[in-house]
Amino acid sequence: MYAIIGAGPMGLCSARQLQKYGIPFVGFELHDNVGGLWDIDNPHSTMYDSAHLISSKHTTEFSEFPMASEVAPYPHHSEMRRYFRDYARHFGLDSHYQFNTRVVSLERQAKGWKLTSEQNGQTREWQFDGVLIANGTLHKPNRPNLPGQFEGELLHSADYRSPAIFEGKRVLLVGCGNSACDIAVDAVHRARSVDLSVRRGYYFLPKFLLGRPIDTFGGAIRLPRPFKQRLDAALVRALIGKPSDYGLPDPDYKLYESHPVVNSLVLHHLGHGDIKPRPDITGVDGRRVTFSDGRQAEYDLILQATGYKLDYPFIERSELNWPERAGAPQLYLNIFHPEYDDLFMMGMVEASGLGWQGRAEQAELVALYIRQHQAGSPAARSFQRLKRERAALRLDGGYQYLELERMAYYVHKDSYRASVARHSAELRKELASGGEVMTAHGMA
Repeated sequence: MYAIIGAGPMGLCSARQLQKYGIPFVGFELHDNVGGLWDIDNPHSTMYDSAHLISSKHTTEFSEFPMASEVAPYPHHSEMRRYFRDYARHFGLDSHYQFNTRVVSLERQAKGWKLTSEQNGQTREWQFDGVLIANGTLHKPNRPNLPGQFEGELLHSADYRSPAIFEGKRVLLVGCGNSACDIAVDAVHRARSVDLSVRRGYYFLPKFLLGRPIDTFGGAIRLPRPFKQRLDAALVRALIGKPSDYGLPDPDYKLYESHPVVNSLVLHHLGHGDIKPRPDITGVDGRRVTFSDGRQAEYDLILQATGYKLDYPFIERSELNWPERAGAPQLYLNIFHPEYDDLFMMGMVEASGLGWQGRAEQAELVALYIRQHQAGSPAARSFQRLKRERAALRLDGGYQYLELERMAYYVHKDSYRASVARHSAELRKELASGGEVMTAHGMA
């Protein structure tokens, strides 16, 4: 029996793959339903009222469960909650979960893992052969200290829900990721003023090109990486110009070496003066903020859109092969522990265009490995050696990703999916040769 921690998209597709391969499991979820952060009513969700997917539905959906044709190319979060609930219901995953249940601790035993859970004030101990950790990467806010004391209202994007909080206020947004830009656009319509403090340069992409979602272009012709970077960057400049044309810093790195901002409105509002660009903050005194260019302004509300930290509070960091100075656990394919064959990190991976199908593929690889490891197959033994040797290997496709904590688990989509597919094919081939046959709902 295996445990799955989390019922968000990653937990659900992990459950689906274990189900397909006939591996019994129990799921654990803090909330009373599935969907993870995409359920805005989940008290642990960091969703906000206006949030939509930043990747289009067809590059994001599970291939075995397409989104309905009437769903917009960039669905609203309410559509996504419905999608995940339908997915869980369709495959009968709900019944495997312990809802309203917190995983308190996960302790390694001589064989397997002891999991302690808490539900309605009652604790319970479970014994599992292995554990799939799928509790997400976007739930512990990164709240950097301000250089001084701010006397106004200080929030993080994790606290943000509705633009009503901006009504009549002088607002400073700190950060320029996708959430920061979404929220800045929200604030324009309610705030007295909106400033955006940006420390480093970002690449901006429009959501649509020629009437199609931007992420549906490319891929038909494989181009050498340096040429693709130059060509796509030139196309972006031709379409929207440079960030400095809007008062923002230009990136000092090449396209695709950090996650781009996909937003069609933030540059529009910057260009119209609805949002005022500001550099990095160097000082805070009361409500007065000083910036690195020496200018000052006063604010009623500072909202830090400064991202999230990986957080697995129920297990010791050392059990995850996570050195103190490393931004993320050191795992092969961001999944497999070099020594443990019964602990898997699910969804600790980011890549432009990976989508949930890419994550479902990693879940299938885990399910295949579990089956083959249980059988003691040569393919599993070969993979076991490989994951020990390559735990520190990063599939970056030759891109020089920025040395930032949020990029510590970023991979190149094509390189990553190709590697996952290759390993899955090797394990699946041996599984098929053993006489087992896949049906629509599992092994026969």
